[in-house]
Amino acid sequence: MKEFVISEAQVETAILVGLITQSQDERKTSEYLDELEFLAHTAGANVVKRFTQKIEPNKVTYVGKGKLEEIHKYIEEEDEAEREIGMVIFDDELSAKQIRNIEAVLKVKILDRTSLILDIFAMRAQTANAKTQVELAQYKYMLPRLQRLWTHLERQGGGSGSGKGGSVGLRGPGETQLEMDRRIILNRMSLLKERLAEIDRQKITQRKNRSELIRVALVGYTNVGKSTLMNLIAKSEVFAENKLFATLDTTVRKVIIGNLPFLLTDTVGFIRKLPTDLVDSFKSTLDEVREADLLIHVVDISHPDFEEQINVVEKTIAELGASEKPSVILFNKIDAYSYIKKDEDDLTPKTKENISLQELMNTWMAKLNDNCFFISAKEKTNLDALKDKLYNRIRELHVQKYPYNNFLYQTYDDIE
Repeated sequence: MKEFVISEAQVETAILVGLITQSQDERKTSEYLDELEFLAHTAGANVVKRFTQKIEPNKVTYVGKGKLEEIHKYIEEEDEAEREIGMVIFDDELSAKQIRNIEAVLKVKILDRTSLILDIFAMRAQTANAKTQVELAQYKYMLPRLQRLWTHLERQGGGSGSGKGGSVGLRGPGETQLEMDRRIILNRMSLLKERLAEIDRQKITQRKNRSELIRVALVGYTNVGKSTLMNLIAKSEVFAENKLFATLDTTVRKVIIGNLPFLLTDTVGFIRKLPTDLVDSFKSTLDEVREADLLIHVVDISHPDFEEQINVVEKTIAELGASEKPSVILFNKIDAYSYIKKDEDDLTPKTKENISLQELMNTWMAKLNDNCFFISAKEKTNLDALKDKLYNRIRELHVQKYPYNNFLYQTYDDIE
């Protein structure tokens, strides 16, 4: 069986490969590779080189044969200089055929974005629930790629049907082993699905027991500061780190602001090109998003591409069937926001790199009114104002859902 996990103690040297296509220009490809490098770093790899090519994905080798030879030549040169390249990571999901053909040329370990994310999830999974979800996603990824694991075993012809025009012969060891592995994996997947179904039933029961409390879920792109915010609001100790997917398990805490109790949930972060199998496998975890009364969409405003990250999260929420839920958008990391101030005599139009935070706040964000907050969880900037606004918003939802709890009709200021 293929081992997915890259040990955190084991640092491997890696190369990244991405494509510039009609739907993905050079700037976008560079941003994707920046994120892929962060993923590689999170998994314990050290990226030393990037290769890009302006071409639509090749069905056989992903990149063109000339580019593949260029990558191979670089790997050989590094080997001669005793700087061994441990792996090559591709920014898109590869088919079994592509992986097999690329490995035949490069002769090093090949990963794609999906398998790298699965590696990280396997490293980060702590609870039995998360481990089960990740293992199921791994098997779903592995199943259509089994054949390449047995290419060293040839099918043996022969028998009455092996002659010209015949179609029936003796089964070779490669085919037999492939069938055995496929059956083992399918049986294992069936068992894991049963476990997740049981976990799902337990979680449904748990949610039913959380009576008369508004549920608030933190959602957002990975590494935007959800866990840090959770720790501040709930005064808890959820693991937070400047790495992608620092936490996988859903954490639920009871929070009281003023006299208003509610449940606050920290969910797994989303990412561009998030594998569908992971979304499916983490259904029981993401049900917290579906069951929430209010979504707090946390955004890293200091990220140069935060608007696309917003779109990725909103698309994923829509896929979960939760796009109609009440939500607020919370721009975090205002302390890290930076821009390049233009000279007064520069009359060229401003780009988003030249816009100050105040100017940005006066764009489309201003139209969101009380559904838009700006904070720094790290510096604890505007946290009191956030709590005040959250209190009022959650109180409104509580009054609508549980109209007989009159004590909640007070304002947060009255309690303070």
